[in-house]
Amino acid sequence: MAEHDSDREDREPDEKGVPFDEAAAWAAIVAGYGEEPPDPPGSKPYKPVEDLALPPAEEDAAEPGAAEEQRPAQPLGSSVSFAPGVGPRDYRAPEPSEDDFDEDDEGHFVPPEPPPLPAADTTARFAWLGVVGGPVLLLLAVLLGWDMTWWLATLGIGGFLGGFATLVTRMKTDDDEHDDPGRGAVV
Repeated sequence: MAEHDSDREDREPDEKGVPFDEAAAWAAIVAGYGEEPPDPPGSKPYKPVEDLALPPAEEDAAEPGAAEEQRPAQPLGSSVSFAPGVGPRDYRAPEPSEDDFDEDDEGHFVPPEPPPLPAADTTARFAWLGVVGGPVLLLLAVLLGWDMTWWLATLGIGGFLGGFATLVTRMKTDDDEHDDPGRGAVV
């Protein structure tokens, strides 16, 4: 059975007695090149891009010059040009004056100065040095082509992991403020 199938793959399909004229087929393709087939009956042809912004034309307009009169002055897709320094993004809001406020208004709000950042202790500084400095040290070693020795890898990876662990364990939690969280709503 397998021998019968292999013979079938090697053979070409039988022709029905009609010879195929390849030159005539190519001549028909070249002769029809560039011609647009007619639209099916009942279909509306596509509008050109220039006419897309126009309302649909009436079906009974028999004059061919009527469509040209309805075209916009500028083609679709044009933009408005502004002179330099004169445009929608050059608008500036007028500065408020004291006359703009009522008796109820308090004037322009100026936020107070923020409090200074708390001073970091020595442990937090070394933890941040390990978190930032470890990867920077490894990156420098790769970029400068240093030999990746055991102490360089230990210092970079260990510094990052140790600093990260230190910063996470020293984080403050809000659990210290609530003595008994299970009391429910307190009025």
